[in-house]
Amino acid sequence: MRCVPVSLILGVSLLFAGCASSPPSGPRADFPTPSDGLASDIAIHAMGLVGTPYRWGGNTPDSGFDCSGLIGYVYKAGAGVAPPRTVAQLADFGEAVDDDEVRTGDLVIFGGRRPFHAGIFVGDGRFVHAPSTGGRVRLDRLDNVYWKRQSPRFRRP
Repeated sequence: MRCVPVSLILGVSLLFAGCASSPPSGPRADFPTPSDGLASDIAIHAMGLVGTPYRWGGNTPDSGFDCSGLIGYVYKAGAGVAPPRTVAQLADFGEAVDDDEVRTGDLVIFGGRRPFHAGIFVGDGRFVHAPSTGGRVRLDRLDNVYWKRQSPRFRRP
């Protein structure tokens, strides 16, 4: 009969325990919270994409953007890491931000329990987003009658 070293058993046990553990909560270590300067760069980049055609599933200026594709593209270029790809995932991404604490570069998520749209807050009550089929990336105001009724909430990556 062959003996197995205790260190090997312990090592394998720790490996499996690590695989079974849940991921850490809070901000992701590989996605830094944007500094004020970086957040401003993200907003400027987003505004530079105004006019790009909408395309469902699109995530580049050449192919067009849907709302989450626009956010992913801008954050990938600005912060070097892309946020989650769907609006449902974005709704839980980063940290919740109170309406009176929102700042440039924060994400705007629309739709209470069932989020359906997202954009990037660029300051002064405005946000950039890719609205819908046939549309183009545009700059809108949160106090617009339509958007005001859509339960906007904010997330800070």
